[in-house]
Amino acid sequence: MQIQTNGISLFYQVSGCGEPMLLLHGNGEDHQIFTELAAKLAEHYTLYAIDSRNHGQSQKTGDYAYETMVEDIYSFIKELDLGPVNLVGFSDGAIIGLMLAMKEPALIKKMALLGVNLKPEDFTEESYQFVKETYEETKDPLFKLMLEQPNIELEEIRKVHTPTLLVRADDDIFKPETYINLLATLPNATLKIMNGHDHASYIINQDLLYPHLMDFFV
Repeated sequence: MQIQTNGISLFYQVSGCGEPMLLLHGNGEDHQIFTELAAKLAEHYTLYAIDSRNHGQSQKTGDYAYETMVEDIYSFIKELDLGPVNLVGFSDGAIIGLMLAMKEPALIKKMALLGVNLKPEDFTEESYQFVKETYEETKDPLFKLMLEQPNIELEEIRKVHTPTLLVRADDDIFKPETYINLLATLPNATLKIMNGHDHASYIINQDLLYPHLMDFFV
């Protein structure tokens, strides 16, 4: 389905029945990364799996700012009169979810932030070099985004009281201290570490992630 919101056309897929839950994918992906997980979550929630601007079947624009993508999702929730929503965000989607909770905390009931970061400096040295070299070779604006954004200060998230599940892999692209700091700063957060996985591998393993999400959201 397509919806006109915040001046652009966003694609989204609806499934399931129950309280509304948004699924927000990561950089360079689309809603389909959640296909297997959504099949299980749809037994309990009405899912809105959204393609971010410049991704999937949503409109391509020259604006890649996280602040703009937050406005997209804010407008989406308002347009469909969904709030408050549950939210599952992976990587870029987790950043968008966190920034939305900073902007409009009343719109989010609970949120699971999978593989989130606050600044480009949160990358491990190896991961940062990979992103930097890839951008230098391709000039892909999605890689430029990772080199320049987000820029969230820890003190800014101290006011976010939304119940939050933080999830990271033990072989993540972000430094472990990123999550230690998040856990210490977010007033109502818990942390789950996915052992034996990298940044994205546990997302598509619904049998691993699903029970942790259900324990948190139910």
